[in-house]
Amino acid sequence: MTKDTSARVTARGAAIALLNAVLSEGRMLAQLAAPDGLSPADRARAERLATETLRQLDRIDRVLKPLMRKAPPLPVLNTLRLAVLELSQGTAAHGVVNEAVNAIRRNRKTQHMAGLVNAVLRAVPQPLDLSTLPAPMLPRWLRQPLVHTWGREVVTAIEAIHAQTPPVDLTPKAKATDLPEGERLPNGSLRLANPGQISTLPGYATGDWWVQDAAASLAARLLAVKAGDQVLDLCAAPGGKTLQLADAGAKVTALDISDARMSRLRENLARTGLSAELVVADALTWQPAERFDAILLDAPCSATGTLRRHPDLPHIKDGSEISDLVALQAALLDRALGWLKPGGRLVFCTCSLLPAEGEEQLSAALERHPTLSVIAPEISGVDAAWISKEGGLRLRPDYWSEKGGMDGFFMACLKKA
Repeated sequence: MTKDTSARVTARGAAIALLNAVLSEGRMLAQLAAPDGLSPADRARAERLATETLRQLDRIDRVLKPLMRKAPPLPVLNTLRLAVLELSQGTAAHGVVNEAVNAIRRNRKTQHMAGLVNAVLRAVPQPLDLSTLPAPMLPRWLRQPLVHTWGREVVTAIEAIHAQTPPVDLTPKAKATDLPEGERLPNGSLRLANPGQISTLPGYATGDWWVQDAAASLAARLLAVKAGDQVLDLCAAPGGKTLQLADAGAKVTALDISDARMSRLRENLARTGLSAELVVADALTWQPAERFDAILLDAPCSATGTLRRHPDLPHIKDGSEISDLVALQAALLDRALGWLKPGGRLVFCTCSLLPAEGEEQLSAALERHPTLSVIAPEISGVDAAWISKEGGLRLRPDYWSEKGGMDGFFMACLKKA
């Protein structure tokens, strides 16, 4: 990400830099770091501002379009977008406008547009409520197959959830004693609407919980491991499911191809006092020394089920990678089945909304392996309507919409004869 070294580093300036990197360079927010010189609080604020601007981008552009004859260069446009977001959040208008104008003036390439920025922002209607505008639509490559699968009404409901700032879900340890105040969800997760700084919450330092979307937590519960089971968590990082399996008393081997991502799992294991054997390797070439009682395969996928938390994805992806991902998922699934003991269980899951990475993947696996059977989901918090005709669990963002929704997942528990 390029940095304007002539500019004083502020949270707003860092947020604009992040937006420029996503929208001009096609880089994901998770791969970017805010410019140096920011305090941890300002760094977190910059990331929040950039994320929320991307989430509301279509609505923000609807506000700006009638106020300009044509779109200015992207750095200027992103400065305007961020300012409109802050105005909609009730931030003092004079401060927002002055900061935006000063940011444009500090950059030699854009300083001649300071007057435009000032005029446009002073013309933004106040008070401004972005939620009254239509929710941003999914990109065409994703929306079309979802409309074909579930219909326009469902997809519109999903888009409405994507437009909301998601709550934070925590998975408590079985013997947790120190938890922050929040809403207990039917599956046992703890949901916080406005958590603030995560590391300052009760129970963080003592390792009583970890951050994990409620939908994601269902995969480990579906596997239903017992104390002493030999379990493989395949494609494990960043490790929420590993922590669940270890907390249930299983002897966990956690494998992932990325050592950088695995570092987060090491940190969370240390914080929670849980243990697992960590292996950094390619699952397509790695070979275990012995077979496992159970395997959890959270396969690489399009991540389209996580758009409510990652609104940068529609600006990065175009769907061209789906066929390669489907082939990789099938290869990992076939390989993992060979590592199961007879009678062992495997949960296959993807954080995808696309049937090609879920329902169709399960049907194809059952055809390739006639001796496999699907174990019906029997876990708390699951509505019978969420179970697909193939026997898997289809989770959608519009489920629990009155509570803030959930990430999109498909998961199924398979038993080896």
